[in-house]
Amino acid sequence: MQSIELKQLKSGTDVRGVAIGEGITLTDEAVRAITRAFVRWLGLKYGRTSFKIAAGHDSRISSERILNCVKEAVLSSGSDLVYTGLSSTPSMFILLKKSDWNCDASIMITASHLPYNRNGLKFFTPEGGLDGKDIDEILKLAENGEFSTGSGRYYEKPYMDDYSKILVDAVRSACGSEFPLKGKKIIVDAGNGAGGFFTDKVLIPLGADTEGSQFLQPDGYFPNHIPNPEDGEAIESLSKAVIKNRADLGIIFDTDVDRAGAVDADGKEINRNRLIALISAILLKEKPGTIVTDSVTSDGLTQFIESLGGKHIRYKRGYKNVIDKSRELNASGIYSPLAMETSGHAAFKENYFLDDGAYLVTKLLISLASLKEGESLAGLISALPESEECNEVRITFSDPKDFKENGLKVIEEIKTLAANSDEMTLAGSLYEGARINFGKGKGDGWLLIRMSVHDPVMPINFESTVRGGNKIMARNLLEMLKDYSFLDTKALSLFINT
Repeated sequence: MQSIELKQLKSGTDVRGVAIGEGITLTDEAVRAITRAFVRWLGLKYGRTSFKIAAGHDSRISSERILNCVKEAVLSSGSDLVYTGLSSTPSMFILLKKSDWNCDASIMITASHLPYNRNGLKFFTPEGGLDGKDIDEILKLAENGEFSTGSGRYYEKPYMDDYSKILVDAVRSACGSEFPLKGKKIIVDAGNGAGGFFTDKVLIPLGADTEGSQFLQPDGYFPNHIPNPEDGEAIESLSKAVIKNRADLGIIFDTDVDRAGAVDADGKEINRNRLIALISAILLKEKPGTIVTDSVTSDGLTQFIESLGGKHIRYKRGYKNVIDKSRELNASGIYSPLAMETSGHAAFKENYFLDDGAYLVTKLLISLASLKEGESLAGLISALPESEECNEVRITFSDPKDFKENGLKVIEEIKTLAANSDEMTLAGSLYEGARINFGKGKGDGWLLIRMSVHDPVMPINFESTVRGGNKIMARNLLEMLKDYSFLDTKALSLFINT
């Protein structure tokens, strides 16, 4: 296969592409080559020629086709394949750590929250998920076509019951009760992804009333709404269900359940800064530590974490980046219990730093079960200072050539302007982009301009404590960007003028 074809399938730490319809890029040939390359990569890593590999998938309609390609590739490489059926991404890692199956690695067939016509491959070893450079190596091996050969064996063995029991036991152990959620009504919205198991296999065994839960049946066309905790339509749908059913809590998962969001009893979204604040409050009550988040979290979140005796580090966007930073802190002797992105990826030190939406929810359930009469989860974050406005604008490059070099030049020059201005100040401890604070009457908030992780795009995040503040800051930024001919700032102008 041509290297350019395979390189286009890389998506951070995963492989993703178009799997059905027109313009298919995740072809049978590509899936087989990449899977065989993964087996070869394992051989180079561990000095062996054969392995026992687990494979599962979410509800996407292309999963059967891709599974058949994975099966053929693994078996023809001389390794065994254990097919787990409909699975969550986190379960495919946990089975490597907590089952007695003796699997050496696993493959999850998923494209997370992407549209129904996409799919992909996510790889795990017992050390965790692969990183970007590992994917590069696998794609290079696939390009070269140097694969192991042999004849492996095939098994079918679901794991979700075992995985669910781990979650149930964690809640029961923490609460000291077999049915700690008795008397609680909890609504689940799985968006027709893989998260429907959470009602029957986790909540009901814990005593919860789940009547009113919706879109639990797997359907790879996602006919009701996008299974994405960040999607406004999805959150609105869950909010209406919570209010209609007078529930204590609403839970929403993405397609493969590595992310989650929530809605409180009043139907108000618990997401992004609010969700990070809530889980931080729960963890910091157990033990003070450092919370690592991505770079776009609010100043109010920092104030809230510090008010609880914790510390807050904003790091680079990308869930693997925040996880690696938290691991680094712990390795240096600084206790960091949580690495979390505003997207809903939450990785706990106590859970192998696996980004697991279902595990995140179990932490919320433990807290919910322990609340006294009149208390609520929302009450735990009542002191969180919240912004009045929050927006993101993405500007592009007129010519993608040298976009990284040009983008970094813009960021450095903006930093210099901010550092020498009386109207704005440069935020300290910058790990990504330029984060600029604007004072009273000048925007009453902050903006962050940074480079996209993969694309010729510069995302700009704005947050203000007053209505209209974001547009004031946007006008200021547009003035700073006017002389960069290689930038296409139409989106910024449109935001200002609408």
